[in-house]
Amino acid sequence: MAVSTLLPSPAPSPVADSYARLAEVFPGLRLGELSATQPVPSGAGWVGAAELAAGGAALDAFLAQDDAQVVRDYGHQARPDVIASFGFHRYAWPACLLITVPWFLHRRVPRVPVADAAFQRASGRFAVRVTEFACLPGDPAAHLPGARVVADEEALRGEVRAAVAEHIGPVLDGFGPRMRRGRRALWGMATDEIVEGLWYVGALLGEEARAMAELDALLPGTAKPYVGTPGFRELTAPDGRPLPTRDRASCCFFYTVRPEETCVTCPRTCDAERVERLSAAS
Repeated sequence: MAVSTLLPSPAPSPVADSYARLAEVFPGLRLGELSATQPVPSGAGWVGAAELAAGGAALDAFLAQDDAQVVRDYGHQARPDVIASFGFHRYAWPACLLITVPWFLHRRVPRVPVADAAFQRASGRFAVRVTEFACLPGDPAAHLPGARVVADEEALRGEVRAAVAEHIGPVLDGFGPRMRRGRRALWGMATDEIVEGLWYVGALLGEEARAMAELDALLPGTAKPYVGTPGFRELTAPDGRPLPTRDRASCCFFYTVRPEETCVTCPRTCDAERVERLSAAS
């Protein structure tokens, strides 16, 4: 009689619940996990994070999409450095969420080297392999393979900063020469991507105030290589409602494409205009 061989079940993922919750509130971005043996996807619109970090033909193709989009939407081309800045934002905003969302929701900080992530921009899909993560004492996931228990919340914040730098740093090396900015300005952009992404997702989750407080603690202004604080502050609507806003640490240069328009968090946007725009949107 044949005897079936029982294969061991794969270990539970420490980030699956976080990624699933993100998909519920923000279906435009889907974060899928790769097994230890699955290759990082390629072709069919996928680009590996390591390919972007290399700064070659894959990055050329990635930025060509931003160039075409600007021409389609605004009727003229943008400067190459502006296109590179737009492209970095398109990648880094969701890439930071790979790390910050599990930290925010479940106090788990995955490590995601660029070799273990790929992005399919057209569909908003990320494929990621998580083999190591940090967590707090008492976390039920602390017994899982790859878990590393750290002492307290501040140590865990340090893990977030390190994990984002491990992933975004090489990507900045790929994009940086095309953006024509100094190192401090580049890390100011990275700081903004961390803040803008989690602030937005926190609001979708109904936890905007907590997201702002967590980000203030994460980025106190002295944590290198990051630049500045989240810059949150509060304005008041004509009807007395509070209107949260922030001042970016960097500039996306959108004003070079459409001079009459600036981002609502751009230092170029005065408070009166912010109040008008935020009041209309809320």
